[in-house]
Amino acid sequence: MQRVKEKAIQLLHDQIVDRVIGWRAGEFFYDLTPSVFTSVEDIEKNFVWSVFSGANLSKYLIAESRKGGKAAVFLKPCDSYSFVQLLKEHRILRETVYAVGVQCDGMCDMEAIKELGLAGVTAVTEDGEDLRVSTIYGERTIKKADALLLKCKTCKSKKLVCFDELLGAQGEENPDCGRFAEVEKLESMTAEERYTFWRSELSRCIRCNACRNVCPACSCEKCVFDNDASGIAQKAAADSFEENMFHIIRAFHVAGRCTDCGECSRVCPQNIPLHLLNRKFIKDIDEFYGEFQAGVDPEAKSPLTSFTFNDVEPGVTGGRR
Repeated sequence: MQRVKEKAIQLLHDQIVDRVIGWRAGEFFYDLTPSVFTSVEDIEKNFVWSVFSGANLSKYLIAESRKGGKAAVFLKPCDSYSFVQLLKEHRILRETVYAVGVQCDGMCDMEAIKELGLAGVTAVTEDGEDLRVSTIYGERTIKKADALLLKCKTCKSKKLVCFDELLGAQGEENPDCGRFAEVEKLESMTAEERYTFWRSELSRCIRCNACRNVCPACSCEKCVFDNDASGIAQKAAADSFEENMFHIIRAFHVAGRCTDCGECSRVCPQNIPLHLLNRKFIKDIDEFYGEFQAGVDPEAKSPLTSFTFNDVEPGVTGGRR
C-alpha cells in the first residue's frame, strides 16, 4: 500500500506529472472513490491503495488525457486491458499519460466480508493469503479468497499488458480461471428458463446508468440513451420488453470491445450480474472466430470489425443458446 502512495507523491514532487489519478478515502475506509490529485499534500492525506481499490481508473483518462500537461494513472492488470483498448480506439492521448502498472492479487468486497458473519468492521489488513479483520467485537482472520470481488474470483489475467513503470511483478495470464462456467450454466437452460432468469435479474434495474458510466467500452461522446432526438433519452421503461432492452443493447454495443473488467456488475446497486451478458458475447466470439481478447494488442483487429473468408455465415449458431 505504502509503495503505491510513495510513487504518487514522487511523480508529483519531481514534476514528472501534473496530476495523479488514484483512489480517495470515502465516508468509510472501504468506500474508495476514483479521484484526481494535484498536490502532494492531498495525496499524503487522502490517497489510498488497499484491497478495496477495485475501481478501474482507465476510463477517467478519456477526459484527463486531453486537459493539457501529463497525468499519472495507476493500473491494475484488468485496468491495463481497458487502457490498451481505449488507446486502440483513439480515446486516450498516450503521450499525455504516465501509466504505473501495479501488481494485483485480487480486490475485496466488504459485502462478502459481512456475509462471513463479520459486523462492525473497523479495519481490514492484508496478510499474505489472509485478511485480518478488526471489528468492534475483536479481531478475526479470514481467507482473502473468500472475500474477493465477484470479478476477481474468475480473473482472466494477472498480467499487466501496458505500463511506463512497474510496481511489483508483471504477472501472468490465467487461462484456467473458469470465467465461462456461469455462462455455460445459462446455455444449458431451456429458452424459458433463461428468459425467466434474465427477467428476474433485469426487472430490478432502476436505470441509474452506473454500469454505462463506469464501463470503459461505453465511451461515446453522446450516448444514444441521452440523445434527446432519439425519443428514449432517460425514458422510464413502459413494459418488460423495454426494461430488458437497455442492457441487451448496451451489451451489443460493447461486443468485441469489452475486456471483461467486471466493472458493470461491481457498481450495480441492484447486484445484477451484467458481466454474464458480456461474457456470453466473448465466449461466442471465441468459438465463432477463434480466441480473441480485447485490450491485449492495440494493432489487432476485432473479429466483429474485420472480415476473413473463414468467418461463419450469417445465421449460423452451431447449436448455441
